[in-house]
Amino acid sequence: MAQIIDGKAISLAIKDELKEKAAKLKAEGTEVTLAVIQVGNNPASTVYVRNKKKGCEYIGIGSLSYELPEETTEEELLSLIRELNGRKDVNGILVQLPLPAHIDENKVIRTIDPKKDVDGFHPESVGALCIGQPGFVSCTPAGVIELLKRSGISIEGKECVILGRSNIVGKPMALLMLRENATVTVAHSRTANLKEVAKRADILIAAIGKPKMITREYIKEGAVVIDVGINRDADNKLCGDVDFDDVAEICSAITPVPGGVGPMTIAMLLNNCIQSVELQK
Repeated sequence: MAQIIDGKAISLAIKDELKEKAAKLKAEGTEVTLAVIQVGNNPASTVYVRNKKKGCEYIGIGSLSYELPEETTEEELLSLIRELNGRKDVNGILVQLPLPAHIDENKVIRTIDPKKDVDGFHPESVGALCIGQPGFVSCTPAGVIELLKRSGISIEGKECVILGRSNIVGKPMALLMLRENATVTVAHSRTANLKEVAKRADILIAAIGKPKMITREYIKEGAVVIDVGINRDADNKLCGDVDFDDVAEICSAITPVPGGVGPMTIAMLLNNCIQSVELQK
């Protein structure tokens, strides 16, 4: 049976390390504060925002919450972001996505000061990652790297296949795996012979958003499987992109859903908040 990679336990260890760093910064007179903006009342977004606030509380950093109505205009949102950019008491700014259709997400992301871009979505953050410069890294891919390293799974020299090419997970994930000296293939909905491509992977990272699509036919025996997907199955239960029960028997290690990659996203957001102090010096 595969090693189950416990994202809850690993994320808690990271948060405990961050709690110590936050206490040290406070003792030196530096307060860390995250500003979270939510537009509208998307139920999933509300849960994420609540968890982010809880995370801030746990590690001992401040959080400001801006819950704006659905009809908030793009200019009103941009104006709030500019105000937070200029505030010395705010280290990180996070705008919860998705935004209502009348607001241009790209414009919003570009308006956030790159030194406060704790989500790692600003083009400057992505460019820094691409050329190996210091900067914020998108939280979910950064969390996957920590899961692998803290589970004793070697990345260097391994063949890694990433299923999905989104700006939030697939692309930054590929750059991070390259940084760790893996050999990387990014596959997607238009990839020919997807099963054969996936089966080459020593480390398979699934981020395609299709419930239980990845079965044992996609998996090389002994591979490590990281499931980034969060979906609902036919019984409305949370599940990943990977058919866990079908795959767990043949892989060497696997992340469950829930309790795998999910908790790591918030842990790495909090890590970025602590890191923001260095970037803003």
